[in-house]
Amino acid sequence: QEQLVESGGGVVQPGGSLRLSCAASARTLSSYAMGWFRRAPGKEREFVAAISSGGLFRYYSDSVKDRFTISRDNTKTTVYLEMDSLKPDDTAVYYCAAARSTTARAMRTMDPTSNAFDVWGQGTLVTVSS
Repeated sequence: QEQLVESGGGVVQPGGSLRLSCAASARTLSSYAMGWFRRAPGKEREFVAAISSGGLFRYYSDSVKDRFTISRDNTKTTVYLEMDSLKPDDTAVYYCAAARSTTARAMRTMDPTSNAFDVWGQGTLVTVSS
């Protein structure tokens, strides 16, 4: 069974940086669109960033654009989320997701509870606090 495992979360001061990783258990996931989502305390899960299977197309939510960068290394079947200029509002559990039949562009507006997502990771906590 395909699995995604996130890592890299932690506590960081405002203005700091973190890099999250999402490692896939199966090489087949290299052909999937991949996305990062987050759930802040008391809020619903929301879209953060997505990347096409080949890595050519990348999309971001308005709240993280110009601060976060999504990338992928298909030889390692790993997706990254580089987070810079972190703010307290970025505090959340971050999840990665894989979708075989959904484009990265479509992930921007899809309901995260949709069954269009084939695999979800367990999440990694990011806390931005002084």
